[in-house]
Amino acid sequence: QVQLVESGGGLVQPGGSLRLSCAASRSISSIKSMAWYRQAPGKEREWVASVTTDGRTNYADSVEGRATISRDNAKNAVDLQMNNLKPDDTAVYYCFGRNTYATYWGQGTQITVSS
Repeated sequence: QVQLVESGGGLVQPGGSLRLSCAASRSISSIKSMAWYRQAPGKEREWVASVTTDGRTNYADSVEGRATISRDNAKNAVDLQMNNLKPDDTAVYYCFGRNTYATYWGQGTQITVSS
């Protein structure tokens, strides 16, 4: 079992930046895919970005070019850098991990983009 704890959310003005961090309770080196999802009010949870154990990254079209996901297996951490934030980015952001037989979710951290 792995516990994931997110941090770094907050209130930011449009055009601003935030860096989200996800700390895992144990090694993530064997977790095939680490990702970030988000859920806006009244909407379904959606995938934002993911990174594999060998560092391959993928991004949703909505954040492509504005987001960077990274993982540090030595620190058991996954970060998501979000730039040029827009009001539509307002959501609770969740850290996620997936292995062959298990999935793990964090409790989420709120990003609010508003002037």
